[in-house]
Amino acid sequence: MRATSIQKISELQRKPKCIRNICILAHVDHGKTTLADALIASNGIISQKMAGKLRYLDSREDEQIRGITMKASAISLFYEKESKEYLVNLIDSPGHVDFSSEVSTAVRLCDGAVVVVDVVEGVCPQTHAVLRQAWLENIKPVLVLNKIDRLILELKMEPLEAFIHLQQTLEQVNLVTSELFTTEVMEKKYQQTDGDQEGTEQTYDWTEDADEFEERNIYFCPTQGNVVFASAYDGWGFTIHHFAELFAKKLGVNSAVLEKTLWGDFYLNSKMKRIQKGAQSKAKKPLFVQVVLENIWAVYDAVMVRKDKEMIEKIIKSLDLKISSRDSRHNDSRVQLQAIISQWLPVSSAVLSVVVEKLPSPLNMSEEKVEKLMCSQSRRFDSFPVETQKLKKVFMECDSSEEAPVILFVSKMFPVEKKALPQNRQRPLTGQDLSLRREQARLRHAARLAQKNSPDTELVVHQDTGQLADIKDDSGGSAAERPTMKADSVQEEDDRDQVFIAFARVFSGTVRKGQKLYVLGPRHDPLKALEQIAAGKKVDLDGTLADLSKDQHVMTFTTCDLYLFMGRELEELDCVPAGNVLGLGGLEDYILKSGTVSSTVACTAFTDLYIEALPIVRVAIEPKHAGEMDRLVMGLRLLNQADPCVQVLVQETGEHVIITAGEIHLQRCLEDLRERYAKIEINVSEPIVPFRETIVPSPKLDMVNEAIQDQNQPIRSQRLKEFEEDDEVLDEGLVQIYTPNKKVMVQIKAVPLPPEVTDILDNRQSLRKTMYQYSKQYDHSGHVQKLKLNQETAEAVQEFRDKLDKAFCGAGKEWKGLVDNIWAFGPRRVGPNILINGMENLNHPSIWSCIQEGNNQQNPLQEFDQSVVSGFQLATLTGPLCDEPMRGVCFIVKKLELVQGKSGRSHSKKSLVSHMSSCLEGDSSRDVSHTLTSLNSEVNIQSGEINANDTHSYVTCYEDGHVTDGDDSESSAGDGADRESMMVPKQHKKQETYSALAGQLISCVKDGCRKAFQTCHQRLMVAMYKCNIQATTEVLGKLYAVIGKRNGQILSEDLREGSQMFNIKAFLPVVESFGLAETIRKKTSGLASPQLVFSHWELMDMDPFWVPTTEEEIMHYGEKADSENRARHYMNSIRKRKGMKVDEKIVEHAEKQRTLTKNK
Repeated sequence: MRATSIQKISELQRKPKCIRNICILAHVDHGKTTLADALIASNGIISQKMAGKLRYLDSREDEQIRGITMKASAISLFYEKESKEYLVNLIDSPGHVDFSSEVSTAVRLCDGAVVVVDVVEGVCPQTHAVLRQAWLENIKPVLVLNKIDRLILELKMEPLEAFIHLQQTLEQVNLVTSELFTTEVMEKKYQQTDGDQEGTEQTYDWTEDADEFEERNIYFCPTQGNVVFASAYDGWGFTIHHFAELFAKKLGVNSAVLEKTLWGDFYLNSKMKRIQKGAQSKAKKPLFVQVVLENIWAVYDAVMVRKDKEMIEKIIKSLDLKISSRDSRHNDSRVQLQAIISQWLPVSSAVLSVVVEKLPSPLNMSEEKVEKLMCSQSRRFDSFPVETQKLKKVFMECDSSEEAPVILFVSKMFPVEKKALPQNRQRPLTGQDLSLRREQARLRHAARLAQKNSPDTELVVHQDTGQLADIKDDSGGSAAERPTMKADSVQEEDDRDQVFIAFARVFSGTVRKGQKLYVLGPRHDPLKALEQIAAGKKVDLDGTLADLSKDQHVMTFTTCDLYLFMGRELEELDCVPAGNVLGLGGLEDYILKSGTVSSTVACTAFTDLYIEALPIVRVAIEPKHAGEMDRLVMGLRLLNQADPCVQVLVQETGEHVIITAGEIHLQRCLEDLRERYAKIEINVSEPIVPFRETIVPSPKLDMVNEAIQDQNQPIRSQRLKEFEEDDEVLDEGLVQIYTPNKKVMVQIKAVPLPPEVTDILDNRQSLRKTMYQYSKQYDHSGHVQKLKLNQETAEAVQEFRDKLDKAFCGAGKEWKGLVDNIWAFGPRRVGPNILINGMENLNHPSIWSCIQEGNNQQNPLQEFDQSVVSGFQLATLTGPLCDEPMRGVCFIVKKLELVQGKSGRSHSKKSLVSHMSSCLEGDSSRDVSHTLTSLNSEVNIQSGEINANDTHSYVTCYEDGHVTDGDDSESSAGDGADRESMMVPKQHKKQETYSALAGQLISCVKDGCRKAFQTCHQRLMVAMYKCNIQATTEVLGKLYAVIGKRNGQILSEDLREGSQMFNIKAFLPVVESFGLAETIRKKTSGLASPQLVFSHWELMDMDPFWVPTTEEEIMHYGEKADSENRARHYMNSIRKRKGMKVDEKIVEHAEKQRTLTKNK
């Protein structure tokens, strides 16, 4: 039975000073859910004995089976300390790397975090990840050093050894925090020195950073009260403050002094009754060992090791504990231990007291956090309208008054069964309900008797009043048909037994039922919305997400159901004030995954969630029975909405594809699709793993590691043999290609990017996206919209440019100074490939326009410029090897020339730049400018589609592409009879002109880039996982065999001090990782389990088209060498899956075939 009523919790929700919004963060199996059970048991929701066994917040069946948390769950807890009442909104988050997106949804709604670390395993990869997420979201953490009982029972440590081990674990955690802070300090230092032209970097004051470091209490230290020592499974935990108060009188020392000296290199001088420093140098027991650890070790020794009943009774008596006779006589000594030590040092009191004392309330939200929530990197906060900037004060004050605007953020949408909703929950019947049911039963019996006497009249009982009513059957149908119709509608309603609840937090105002609020899309701009309101226009849409058009970003929503999270249950609320976490019903048609809801359009859309593990594993799905495709589509839509990380795509081939973060995540999504959302049988393809295509410099060694000599030059140019008859190939990597109408010639060269440049491009995709969004603000007339970058983003762009310039200069003379000639990045404008302008006389729009002034002059060839860029984007998106994106390739446009004449390639050529410039200087400048401007309006940069607007003016269109307006009689009459002219609509003129000069140029550049790529040495790049495994010495050999069989690379093996546990780090190809966890568990008898997270792209240093040519290679690999070429195996498997041509012979030697007779 719940100890705290909903009314009590509702009262505390109105006191933001007494609210704590916290989440529990940790690596997998470090004890998050066990600790959450202990905290829940303190509120009487579950039994103390079931804490750690029930896993109350793991409500899914597969969570209970696997023993890991897969989703973030919330519960509201009551805590009272020193006559002060507190409301703790607790969110338990997953620890497995596949579900790190759930951690992001939890962290965004919280002000503080409880970071749990297993003292035996120490700091693990996910510990790094969750600390980084907490840092990026500006939430304050406290630390729980958990599973100290393992030091006693498993590792058999003495108290002094355990003290040293605890110190080392604490240092590991502080090292991670220090790295995060140092990164921030270095960024600030760069900003300060970059803005100061007087060389202040030589006199940078580091003491200010040290002072800030101390003020912010970044470090975890027991003397600061932000560290809890615990064993959540045994139910005990404590802080330094607890033992200082407990032993101050016994030792005759001031409790404040004891609290400051209980942790560290201090010892108690028994003769002088004083605490002195230097315990290690004087070989004395530290005070923490003497006062704290030895007492805990004594309890474990008496109960678990020696099982000394006399000593146990003595401990119970000295600690003044009340142990039930059932627990004291229990055969399991662990039950006795938990009964004793959980009463002496309850872990719930220790953790909750630290939470309410050290973690901030909603009233203490920092200004920096507010700006990070409201403002993305592409905007400066002061660029927002005044109405928006005023909201910062509302956020920081956590104002819940009637006048305050309502602002809440939805971090995820999660499904709930309809029958689990409070309004549909079965309730106990009262006496009045029972009497009403009896009366209704009596009336129904009377109705059945009356029906027999009068078949044409139907008597029904009204459910609300219980009265009989006559229904005449005038519709021509029998009364028996109507219940069938009703049953059909009920069946249709029951098909959708899932509803979606928004997981949200109120940052301002008070949310009430029936309120009209705005749902703000991710591209909502408050400046434009306020301008439209001032002009008397409507900014919101009375529809759902499906009705939203591209230029609409605001919808109207009326609140209906408000819920309080209580773990597996929901409770109904009438209103929720600012500073609280809530569930909001009715938003499933308005928000897909996350979103912002507000009562004012002046509010900005909150920034995107930070996702640690991006989805990389994809599979294609189809229904087992073709007629159930509609149910599959509906199920995929629900899955996409329910999971914050999964992505659902429909490919060009019509396949439905889901992309997940890992194998376990994929298994959960497929299970949900079968049993919860689509409820049909599905066929699933083999996992589709992404690859990348690249080129490398000419190799200097052959496959048997022999130097390629001059006599083997034909071997080195093997790739060029298939292009010997092709006039378009001028050299390795250099092609010269023409548009289909032979009007424009483009010369393109492909070279591999330096590895340092590619690494820089990999790490700054979000920044390049911001740069591209900024560059789009320039319209074709050269005017700039009022969009400002904040200082931090502008400095990040400048730093990015400087790093690229330095990497180019370090790669050789041929790369020096090319950073300013970068035309575009690709694919999708942000990829790790570069298009370089190698023409001196072409002025292209600068990608550095956000940090450089005067680089965006009006360019008469801007439309052709976009055609070249679009062709580059298409080429880098699908490479020639197996239609996978390119990576680390640089394309240099050497020439872009206009061809004059009609005689194929033996004609004269003139620079397209100079030709168009001369046109602009002459009488036809108006026509050319008009043509270029009209072309630009048809270009869809994102999709590459060509559209023509309907117009009714006419132009004269000639064979050679010369175009004039239809009313220009002088121009038409001046041209001779060698031109055939015809009157065509202007719509057709635009299509013809664009296809001749721009549309064809897109396909020309695309084909040129692909052919230049093919003339180089092509390679595949495979996605790599970083694998972390903890295993004992006995299974180390078996583990290495599994990793080696899957082409993995062992990086390191570190033996953890004081144990026989090894921490193994390895790289493993993603394509080889499926089924790894199950195989390792089988081979190691469950003693090892891997954690996989995407690491990098690795080059496969083998030509997929390579065949042995020299005698040594044939002797070593055979004539085909197909068994050794993994790159070819991967390439062919991808091409088969995509339906592309595969160069494989079904029958290699026909003479070897024979007919086998059946033995009778």
